[in-house]
Amino acid sequence: MRIDKFLKVSRLVKRRTVAKEMADQGRIKVNDRVVKSSYDVKLGDVIEVGYGTKQIKAKVTDIRDTTKKAEASDLYEIID
Repeated sequence: MRIDKFLKVSRLVKRRTVAKEMADQGRIKVNDRVVKSSYDVKLGDVIEVGYGTKQIKAKVTDIRDTTKKAEASDLYEIID
């Protein structure tokens, strides 16, 4: 699954177009490497998303095409 779609499905980013723009601006890293929006997410990847001054670091624990809002947090685990 593409990184922009994963971020939208997991609710880490509200809209896929916003996730795509963030990736194209270099604000998304996977395993300490800047990635484009077409990057293919795998289980165990560590994703870093930069929201202005705030950084979120999450490990991918599951990949699904769709989720309900309550189940979205099951797709990742926040890392300090």
